[in-house]
Amino acid sequence: MQQTKNKIKNNSGDGKGPRRRFHPAPAKKKAMGLQLAKRLELNPLPNRLFTTALTHPSFLFENPQSGVENNQRLEFLGDAILDFVVAEYLYLNYPERPEGELTKMRAAVVNEATLARIATKIELGQELLLGKGEQVSGGRERPSILADAFESIIGAVYLQYGLQEARRVILELLTPEIAEVAEGNYGDYKTTLQERAQREDAEVSYQILAEEGPDHNKRFTAGVFLQGVLKGQGVGRTKKEAEQRAAQRVLEELGGENHG
Repeated sequence: MQQTKNKIKNNSGDGKGPRRRFHPAPAKKKAMGLQLAKRLELNPLPNRLFTTALTHPSFLFENPQSGVENNQRLEFLGDAILDFVVAEYLYLNYPERPEGELTKMRAAVVNEATLARIATKIELGQELLLGKGEQVSGGRERPSILADAFESIIGAVYLQYGLQEARRVILELLTPEIAEVAEGNYGDYKTTLQERAQREDAEVSYQILAEEGPDHNKRFTAGVFLQGVLKGQGVGRTKKEAEQRAAQRVLEELGGENHG
């Protein structure tokens, strides 16, 4: 009986024997982006896929032990889903348009500038997990980061809620953009700027100012020059897209004749 009492005392942490350490069960991490999910009218609330979708690689670089995954794989998936849903919508709603026009329309809608604008509209930037350096340099407003995050969110919506719900979210956000593009120049800002410059007898030229990123995920910065003077810059995943974005920026500053 005395042995039993001593055993109980030694396990009770009275300094005469080994302490038994009790560790509370770790709390389950909640998914991020709950307010974003509500804005997108998603129910039930999102799982941890949203946390992944909102995690920029810069955060993981600075916090390698965080236990989260960056959003690049979801970005890859979301990009494909966006292309499919918009292509399907264009095919069904513009039966008179040939393949070439439909391709231009889709490119004018599913691009960095448009997706970044939509991401800003739904306040996506405020939800992102960024590294400190990226935050300080204005990452929450950077078009490339916003566009990639939007694609990642679409990938997360597809995996958790299915294609029908992903289609609803995409079309609710992008149908106004599609309608505007259908009446305009399909985002061919270079042609519009060239025509305007010709009327004013001005010479337009383009130059790639910067190139960054690995081969599979390049980012190009293009500059557009009027009469040899740099008037605007644009960023894109291809040189052509970067030039289009630069021309768009100049048209926006000049005002007028800027559709889509």
